[in-house]
Amino acid sequence: MRHDDITWTPPPVGAGQPRQVRRILALFRPYRGRLAVVGLLVGAASLVSVATPFLLKEILDTAIPQGRTGLLTLLASGMILSAVLGGVFGVLQTLISTTVGQRVMHDLRTAVYDRLQRMSLAFFTRTRTGEVQSRIANDIGGMQATVTSTATSLVSNLTGVVATVVAMVALDWRLTVVSLLLLPVFVWISRRVGDERKKITTQRQKQMAVMAATVTESLSVSGILLGRTMGRSDSLTRSFAEESESLVDLEVRSNMAGRWRMAVIGIVMAAMPAVIYWTAGLALRFGGPSVSLGTLVAFVSLQQGLFRPAVSLLSTGVQIQASLALFQRIFEYLDLPVDITEPEHPVHLDRVRGEVRFEGVGFRYDDKGGPVLDGIDLTVPAGSSLAVVGRTGAGKSTLGHLVPRLYDVTAGRVTLDGVDVRDLDFDTLARGIGVVSQETYLFHATVADNLRFAKPDATDEELRAAARAAQIHDHIVSLPDGYDTVVGERGHRFSGGEKQRLALARTILRDPPVLILDEATSALDTRTERAVQEAVDALSANRTTLTIAHRLSTVRGADQIVVLDRGRPVERGTHEELLRQDGRYAALVRRDTQLEPTP
Repeated sequence: MRHDDITWTPPPVGAGQPRQVRRILALFRPYRGRLAVVGLLVGAASLVSVATPFLLKEILDTAIPQGRTGLLTLLASGMILSAVLGGVFGVLQTLISTTVGQRVMHDLRTAVYDRLQRMSLAFFTRTRTGEVQSRIANDIGGMQATVTSTATSLVSNLTGVVATVVAMVALDWRLTVVSLLLLPVFVWISRRVGDERKKITTQRQKQMAVMAATVTESLSVSGILLGRTMGRSDSLTRSFAEESESLVDLEVRSNMAGRWRMAVIGIVMAAMPAVIYWTAGLALRFGGPSVSLGTLVAFVSLQQGLFRPAVSLLSTGVQIQASLALFQRIFEYLDLPVDITEPEHPVHLDRVRGEVRFEGVGFRYDDKGGPVLDGIDLTVPAGSSLAVVGRTGAGKSTLGHLVPRLYDVTAGRVTLDGVDVRDLDFDTLARGIGVVSQETYLFHATVADNLRFAKPDATDEELRAAARAAQIHDHIVSLPDGYDTVVGERGHRFSGGEKQRLALARTILRDPPVLILDEATSALDTRTERAVQEAVDALSANRTTLTIAHRLSTVRGADQIVVLDRGRPVERGTHEELLRQDGRYAALVRRDTQLEPTP
């Protein structure tokens, strides 16, 4: 399955990594107070952990050989207290760091969702829904370990390593040098593994996005209907299996990347105590500096304590490098240019009268394609009705989309009450313009909830009044649960005509001064269409109505009708005037008359 991704070109690998790291750190800035507390807890836990070997040294070198019971009790109690404090500090550290991490994930999810809400309609026409969902769910979800525990683990392990190395040097610097000889090699290996996992993680997340898009499209109600009726269910299953098989390979490669090299590091570090004992034994045998038993045991204990944070630190570095791929995909969405924005000082209209003007309007989707609209000059006085007709592809729906700023004009301007819609604030546009599209969308919620999406504080009586106006109230109350009936995924429990009437009722509930009907009655039968049209006509008496229609029976009563052809107005006038011209509109009327079913 082919899909078009967003038009974003990533920088070369590694080119923007410092900037990316700075952006990641900036995510934690609002929580620096809590992170400071975590840092204090980490430092305290590290000091407590390195104190134990020194207590053990004194037990072995002083308390036991000299039979000092009181000192032995004190030192043993100190070791127990260290274990208790370490456990308490660890729990508090985990609580605070997890809370901070989850808040950062919340901030990321919200920021991405907010950015996508502000994207123009053009972005969603070229991006698969599953791709968008994957960025929010899979990519941000995949960062959970990094933002909730990895950052704290990095600080904790780094502090632990530094404190342990200092303590080891304090005990015996010569043994410390032997212990750390291979550390630079280990760091180099971990960086290589991290780079490898980062590349695989990028591929894996892309494959997960493809799978999410496939599931979203093929397992929706519409997708199931299409697959079954086209006999493609088995083919879709095979296609999904192939995509899943690719993901299996990437998951295995991701988990196994550098596993042998990291295992070698673990083996070497686990073998280091034997090397230390061997080194100390050789030194004693050949007359070198002697090391006390307590010092040797304490040093090995510190070294064993160094093993866990050192390996964890190397693994954390690998995980962070892999996570950079996830952050990069999220930052791609956060960096998307928002082409529909409010001006710095937007105009707010307390009352919208509803006059709409198109002044020299032109529009094209991109620089590569030709103009979709060109030279549109129209005036729709407040309270009047304009019908836009023409053949498929003439630009009718695009013209309607320009009024509520679903797209912005590329030439000329569209005004509402004399103000360029690009200068108006979004609240005025949302309050002043209502749209009923030919592609009705209903949420998987009750009828009442779907209607109240337009007006959350609407009363039950207002819901019923809007439903009556849209000729859908009687059908709703005939349902077992009435207005509490769940409409189902995308409203598929209702017929096409019922869904469009629900959408009309939802818009009527908002009572916008400007109403745009984009093929709003296209799915209705002739009888229902007449009933809804009567309701629309009654409502249009006090509002500006822009009707985009393919079936001309809905536009005959419009105050003016404009015929579009290839994005340009070629005829305009009333129904009777255009019939007398015997031009393109008359030809469209004759075509519709031939297509109308005989009663």
